[in-house]
Amino acid sequence: MSPDADVIDIHPARHQRVLILSWEYPPVLVGGLGRHVHALSVALATAGHEVTVVTRHAEGAPLEEYAEGVRILRAPEDPVTFPLATGSLLAWTMAFNHTLTRTALRAAESSGYDVIHAHDWLVAHTAATLAEHLDLPLVTTIHATEAGRHQGWLPEEMNRTIHGVEHWLSNASARVIACSGYMRDQVARLFDVPTGRIDVVPNGVDERAWRARPRAVAAARARFAGDGPLVGYAGRLVYEKGVQHLVHAVPYLLERHPGLRVVIAGDGPYRDELQSEARRLHLGDTVRFAGFMDSTQLPAVLAATDATVVPSLYEPFGMIALEAAAAGAPLAVARTGGLAEIVEPGVTGVTFPHGDPGALAGAVHQLLGDEVFARRMARRARTMVTERYGWATIAVRTAASYAAACREHGTFQARRAAALLVDGRARIEIPDGNLLAKEGAAS
Repeated sequence: MSPDADVIDIHPARHQRVLILSWEYPPVLVGGLGRHVHALSVALATAGHEVTVVTRHAEGAPLEEYAEGVRILRAPEDPVTFPLATGSLLAWTMAFNHTLTRTALRAAESSGYDVIHAHDWLVAHTAATLAEHLDLPLVTTIHATEAGRHQGWLPEEMNRTIHGVEHWLSNASARVIACSGYMRDQVARLFDVPTGRIDVVPNGVDERAWRARPRAVAAARARFAGDGPLVGYAGRLVYEKGVQHLVHAVPYLLERHPGLRVVIAGDGPYRDELQSEARRLHLGDTVRFAGFMDSTQLPAVLAATDATVVPSLYEPFGMIALEAAAAGAPLAVARTGGLAEIVEPGVTGVTFPHGDPGALAGAVHQLLGDEVFARRMARRARTMVTERYGWATIAVRTAASYAAACREHGTFQARRAAALLVDGRARIEIPDGNLLAKEGAAS
């Protein structure tokens, strides 16, 4: 089912003044969140909204600038004469939110805003402080959950703390945006948020940016392909992305497709283990770890593949599937999370149960064994991206969520205050065991 099956009531809304909080924004790009916030901010500004982004500073970047229609304020780190005595992510986040709040309050002194939009738990403290101090509605996008990232388990104190912050931030928000129906259901169940307060707004993609020139595609093919077909993967090298199952599927594929090559574009903490596994399986001549590729390199590599595989164990949305489709790559994706809502089996790609190398190999073989079938699905997938996932469409749906938050602000605040009076304090109970066990059994 497509994310668009979840209908948001989009009313013609006046242009809004939006304060966006994100720990990533160009030139700081760690994962996909920074690219998402950048593209959304520009699309909102293009649609006529007044957009300010408050984010993390990067060396060499201006503390304040106006770019692509967006006002950008970057929070400088506190002086290095007062370093943190620990490398803890939680300690860093506390310090980061302190400087982020100072910068955001400075933005509010010179501009008025209608709504605050927070992206993920790393900006939670600033978001809650500003919403209360400025008496503004808060909208939060939950891009992923800590429970989901760890297959339902919260084994360490840090994991449980992050889960608690996500719970708090979700319940402090007038509206929560989820990127898929899968994520909507996860947020509702994990954080006890009524589904009526959760809007499904998919991630967007600029399909034009992913169309590589034929010469670049030919060069990528010459660099990575051998005498047989080329299979690709792009993304972070972490356990939950399931790259290990792609590596384990390669011997099956080699039996049917001599000369096969696999290019793995990306980097991460799991790289050494993946490379060791490839060596153990004697795949050194078949599997190439190409490292991180930016948006100027990756489109040509994806377009050069005969199949691009997304083998994730956990995937709230599946942005790389859209990007690969925009590049023209035939898709083979795990039937999990948001991926199952993007790819329609046999129409825009092929799917397989996650965590099953044999099934993965079978799905990829469908594409490699029938080029006409594969290219037909690739064309349909590219059309789907253009029609459903353009950033102008995503901006309209996001602005509708803002408008709903503004309309409901007074009622939401009154209900929240009444609930706090009754309960005395917010209670977050973290059950012992796998928080996603029922979901995993269902999928």
